[in-house]
This record gives sequence, C-alpha cells and structure tokens, in this order.
Amino acid sequence: MICIGCNKKPDEIEEYVEMAAIEEMTPNDYVSSEEGTYNPQNGHFLCTECYISCGQPSLPYPDRWLAP
Repeated sequence: MICIGCNKKPDEIEEYVEMAAIEEMTPNDYVSSEEGTYNPQNGHFLCTECYISCGQPSLPYPDRWLAP
C-alpha cells in the first residue's frame, strides 16, 4: 500500500496516522476503508496533498477515480 505521489506508506503520512488512531484502526485499514482514491487491486492511492497536487482527478458520477 503506497501513495503514488509521494511514495509513502499510510503509516508514514500523518493525516492517516491521526485519523486511524481516532477510529481505532491501523493506518492501512483506514486507507483501505476511507480513502476514495485507494485501488484495492494494486494498493495504490493518493494522499490528500498529492491528490490536490495532481489536480484532483475524478470521473463522472457514479464512477470514481482510482489510483492506477
């Protein structure tokens, strides 16, 4: 599981560490359940900072953009 923008794992990204602690789960579990860009087929996602830097990619509803 890795952010394809900054190449960090969920436990290296403060926003996921903090939110996971609040939700009483691991950072990996938090990303897999709450991160909208998470691609379960390859474990890729974009953290918030990288998602914004990439221009906030999206697809028309009801589809959603997943990290390649």
